[in-house]
Amino acid sequence: MHLLLGQTLTFTGDPFHADPAAVVQHERRGAVAVEGGRIAAVGPSDELRKAYPGAAVTDHGNALLSPGFIDAHVHYPQTAIIASWGKRLIDWLGHYTFPEEARFGDPDYAAEIAARYFDLTLAAGTTTAVSFATIHPESVDAFFAEARARGLRALAGKTCMDVNAPETLTDTAQSAYDASKRLLETWHGVDRLAYVISPRFAPTSSRAQLEALGALWAEHPEVLMQTHLAEQHEEIAWVAELFPEARDYTDVYDRFGLLGEGALMGHAIHLSPRERDRLKEAGASLIHCPTSNTFIGSGLFDMDGLMQAGHRIGLATDTGGGSSFSMLRTMAAAYEVAQLRGTPLHPAQLWWLATAGSARALRLGETIGRLAPGFEADIIAVDLASTPAIAQRADRAEALWEAVFPTIMMGDDRAIAATYVGGQRV
Repeated sequence: MHLLLGQTLTFTGDPFHADPAAVVQHERRGAVAVEGGRIAAVGPSDELRKAYPGAAVTDHGNALLSPGFIDAHVHYPQTAIIASWGKRLIDWLGHYTFPEEARFGDPDYAAEIAARYFDLTLAAGTTTAVSFATIHPESVDAFFAEARARGLRALAGKTCMDVNAPETLTDTAQSAYDASKRLLETWHGVDRLAYVISPRFAPTSSRAQLEALGALWAEHPEVLMQTHLAEQHEEIAWVAELFPEARDYTDVYDRFGLLGEGALMGHAIHLSPRERDRLKEAGASLIHCPTSNTFIGSGLFDMDGLMQAGHRIGLATDTGGGSSFSMLRTMAAAYEVAQLRGTPLHPAQLWWLATAGSARALRLGETIGRLAPGFEADIIAVDLASTPAIAQRADRAEALWEAVFPTIMMGDDRAIAATYVGGQRV
């Protein structure tokens, strides 16, 4: 038994649909009891120290103990090209992404970048990520092998593309199905790993490939499916040209069995009323990627309207189109996007999106994302005074969220005092 001491933050409900004060439990001097990789208890430190008198104790002082951050949409192969200058989506893919992804047929290079990616994200407090790999099975093997060696909960899939991409980065409908199925059978459910069926997006898959991947998902409904949707206007116009029979972008996926419970739709910025209704009806999750949406110039996600309509929404960096590996920076960008839409987000809503909200979007809401008994012990200790600028602002705080908000807006990896994966400090 191991007791972690500090301030504790526990969500008991969704702050988008309830008063944040009613769905947040905060202990100024709290503790989390961890045993066998899971949380055994959360409560006041005095009570837990009496309940577990023989436990090892790590005291994080005034640091905030929180679930580790959950990044619901990333491209780990783009780690080395993050913050590349001056392109919008389609040009970004051709100029930066595709040349870099072509290198991932080399298992050694894929392993090098996977290790670098997890070094960076663990330092930033991210303990679960959902990643696209490349078309190369080696890229999936590298990501999962590195995650498994570190004991991480990680989700990923082979990116599938058979049209409108360089010849060195295309597969076929059959090879996409065969390789995805083989990787799924190899990795899904091993330790804390999960496979995700991953057509990149409609423009780079033929009808035959989309149909094959829809068939694979129908055969394995226990896995998730991830893709991109309605990120930029040029992309939407391109989809309309490629699939004139479809009512809209969302309908393309719907026609091929790629819309339903367990679908993770990245971006989802420019949606028609029909698409919003259909996505909600299908039970798909929408993944908000605010630093990417502003960096690549995509648009402003309608968090308020989609939440009010009852959509399930996660939060993500979308590295390397996103400009930071940090979910703190991502929360700050989500706040800024919402401000530009005239609907500011409460700090509790931002923190929930990066933890319990993303867990719910991934159908893992009873496994990770909360400090609660039985949940996996992926925990971070967040220093709420990590820089002089943050400390001087936090000193004036009179309530929890007033103290946390400066770290959301100005924090980086320096704010992550410790990261625990499965109860083990890393």
